[in-house]
Amino acid sequence: MAYTVNAKIRDLVPYEPIEGHYRIRLDANESFLEPSAELKAEIAQAAAASSFNRYPDPYAEELCRAFAEAYGVRTENVVAGNGSDELISLLFGTFLMKGETAVTLSPDFSMYSFYCGIAEVQHREFRKKPDFSVDVEELAAFVNSTGARMLIFSNPCNPTSVGLKREEIRKLIHSVNALVVLDEAYMDFWDQSMLSETGDFDNLIILKTCSKAVGMAALRLGFAVSNPKLTSLLKAVKSPYNVNAVSQNIGTVILRQKEWLASCLRGILASRNFLSAELKKMEKENPGKISMPDPVTNFVTVMVPDSGSAYRNLLDQGIAVRCFDGFLRVTAGSKSENKEFLSAFSKALTGWGG
Repeated sequence: MAYTVNAKIRDLVPYEPIEGHYRIRLDANESFLEPSAELKAEIAQAAAASSFNRYPDPYAEELCRAFAEAYGVRTENVVAGNGSDELISLLFGTFLMKGETAVTLSPDFSMYSFYCGIAEVQHREFRKKPDFSVDVEELAAFVNSTGARMLIFSNPCNPTSVGLKREEIRKLIHSVNALVVLDEAYMDFWDQSMLSETGDFDNLIILKTCSKAVGMAALRLGFAVSNPKLTSLLKAVKSPYNVNAVSQNIGTVILRQKEWLASCLRGILASRNFLSAELKKMEKENPGKISMPDPVTNFVTVMVPDSGSAYRNLLDQGIAVRCFDGFLRVTAGSKSENKEFLSAFSKALTGWGG
C-alpha cells in the first residue's frame, strides 16, 4: 500500500529566503558589522577549545550565565535554544494541547502562524490598525473571547518596526488569561524591554536572539527568559543537547564583549537613523507616494502604493529588501549600502507618477 502524508504537512514547501546574488542584501535584518581581527582570533580559540567528541553542556550554563550578565537577569531563569525558532516551535508543541487556541497579530513574524499549524493548534489572528498600532484593550478582549491559551507577538514588531511601550505590555499581560510570549528579538534597539519584570508574572516568557544587535546570526542562538516555574518546564521539554558546543563557546565570548557590543549598537542605530531621516525627506518631497512610521528596530518600514513593483525595481538594480503587501522592509546597512539603496529607491520613485 502507498504511504500517505498527513494533511497538516502535505502541502508545505521549504522556507525560501530571497534567492540569487545581489550586490546589496538588506532583506534579513542582519548586522552589517563584522568582528575585528582580534575578536575573530578569540572566536577561533573558543571554537578550537570545544570537545568535539563529547556532547555539549545540555543546559548551556556558561552561555546562559554570559547572557544573564549582559542583560541583567538571573542565570537560572534563562534557557538557551538553537535560535529563537527552536524555542518558538517548542512553545507551540509543548505548552499547547492539540486543538487549543493561540492568538497572533498581523502583520507580524510569519513563523508564528506556521508553527500553529504544525502543532495542530487553532490559530486566531488579530489585525493591527492601518498605521500598525495596537489597541491593547481591544487585543486583550479578543484574546479572552477566543479562550486562547497563548498570545505570541514580536515587540518591537518585525516587519513593521513599530513597538508597544512597557506600560501597554504590562496592562496586556495583566488583562489576559493566556500565556504571553513576547518576542524581543529587536528590543536591543529600543528601551522598553520587559526582561527585568519576568519574575513579576506567572504568564510571561520573553524570547531574545543573538542574530540582530549581537551580530551572530550564523551561531543560531536564542534565549527564553521567564519565571522559575516556566523556566523549569522549558528545560524539561527541550532536547537534551539542543545547542552545540561551538555555538555555546563562541556565544559566551561574544556576550562578554560589552564594549564591542555597545559600539555595534551605536553603529547600527546611527545607520538606522540616517536611513530613516533620508526616507523622511523623500516622504516630504513625494507626498502620497511613500510613508513610514518612526522605527525602533534595526530596519525601516516603507509603505508604498505598489510594493511589488518597487521590490522588483530594486532587485533589478541589484538590491534585495523584503517585500510585504503594501510595504517594504529595509535593513539598516553600512554607509555605502544605505546610500546606494537610497539612490536606487529614489530612481524607483520617479517611475510611479504623481
